[in-house]
Amino acid sequence: MAAAASSTGAMEITRKLTEICGPPFARFAGAADEVAGRSARWVAVPGAPAAAAEVLRLAARHDLTVVPRGAGTKIDWGAAPARVDIMLDTGRLAGLGHQSTGSPVTEIGAGTPLRAVQSALERTGRRLPLDPPSPGATLGGVLAADEAGPLRLRHGTACEQLVGLRWLNADGELVGAGAAEATGGAPPVGLELGRLLCGSQGGLGVLVSATLRVQALPASRVWVSRPVWTPLEVHDLVRAVLAARLDPAAIELDLPTAGSRARRPVHPSRAAAMANHPSAAGRRRDPAAARGGAGTLAVLLEGGPAEVTERAERLVALVEGDATVAHSAPDWWRRYPFAPGDTALRVEVPIGDLHAAVYALRDAAGGPVPVRGSAGLGVVHAALPGSLPAERVGAILAAVRGVLLARRGRCVVLSAPPAVRQAVDVWGEAAVIPRLRAAKEHLDPHRRLAPGRLPGGL
Repeated sequence: MAAAASSTGAMEITRKLTEICGPPFARFAGAADEVAGRSARWVAVPGAPAAAAEVLRLAARHDLTVVPRGAGTKIDWGAAPARVDIMLDTGRLAGLGHQSTGSPVTEIGAGTPLRAVQSALERTGRRLPLDPPSPGATLGGVLAADEAGPLRLRHGTACEQLVGLRWLNADGELVGAGAAEATGGAPPVGLELGRLLCGSQGGLGVLVSATLRVQALPASRVWVSRPVWTPLEVHDLVRAVLAARLDPAAIELDLPTAGSRARRPVHPSRAAAMANHPSAAGRRRDPAAARGGAGTLAVLLEGGPAEVTERAERLVALVEGDATVAHSAPDWWRRYPFAPGDTALRVEVPIGDLHAAVYALRDAAGGPVPVRGSAGLGVVHAALPGSLPAERVGAILAAVRGVLLARRGRCVVLSAPPAVRQAVDVWGEAAVIPRLRAAKEHLDPHRRLAPGRLPGGL
């Protein structure tokens, strides 16, 4: 507990937070108010950016830390903060800014649930080309976690689609990034600096609002799905689909573990050597090599009805096999492969090396591992059982990261049981640390915002 907070008294801090936010919107934290297992002391729910700024200024005066929270769908992602004094709930920093009919952009409050935004835009025949898997996620939470769904293939992440951004720095000053008309009157800075807040888990600023491009809803959407058995088969199919210039909106992979055969674990050092061996790229496409049940490769096509139908027919002929065409997504679409209590991983690697990464993960784990995500970008998620001991998870991570290092890839632990989180490096190699350190020194030199949440313990 901060010394200043002790001398002032917890009740005094509570009284001041109540004055700022209103009686129903400031309280002592409860058992559920945690950030990656770290308990908060107070919860404040400011009703406007000015009130959120007052909360940050109060924290600065009393040397208190602040961690923002949206809907809490990803509050356990990443490293645990060193301390959580005030949890700043952004739920009341919500809503869509006024916009003229047909405007190509819209400003959205950070605390606005993304599905509410999509519902409002849909009534005007428009959408945000965003589809993150977390149900109920707020826009601020999506940006803070740099979360993306299948549409990332064509449209990029929410962070890549930003036109403008407004946030509060650790001193409670409102900062705007992007074009002046997109920053709501805040002093504008370069959008490159604003984009550093993406994925920062609240460690660089408290997001207030974001301005994003909108687009017309596609007239037609079709999913072409095909069973797949091995990572190498997926590699060949994805390469063929991309080369055919079919303009897919998404190329998603689901490799489950159902029907898998038991297999003796492979030592991590041997797993890395196997994945790096030239023969790894030439493994045969047969069910036995998959060491698991059939998976699915699904391609989403969007556009006008006639041209989508024509592209779907070309795609079915291209991928052969038992391809099917549907006007609704597969059940697993936009869903993570992990469950609460699992160790959740995100693997990022050039698409030409995705099969090697999946083989390495399977070999290190000693059997099939559920994998799901964007095969068209080389960004997938995987799940390890929560029952695995921390040292076993650490050995698997070491083997997989060793394979990825030579392929300009990385493996990040998104969430994990407490024992695993404490024992492993959740980030691995992070080339962005120097840039993040500079941004942290600039935006939060006293480390009051989510200290320890960023790579390198920043």
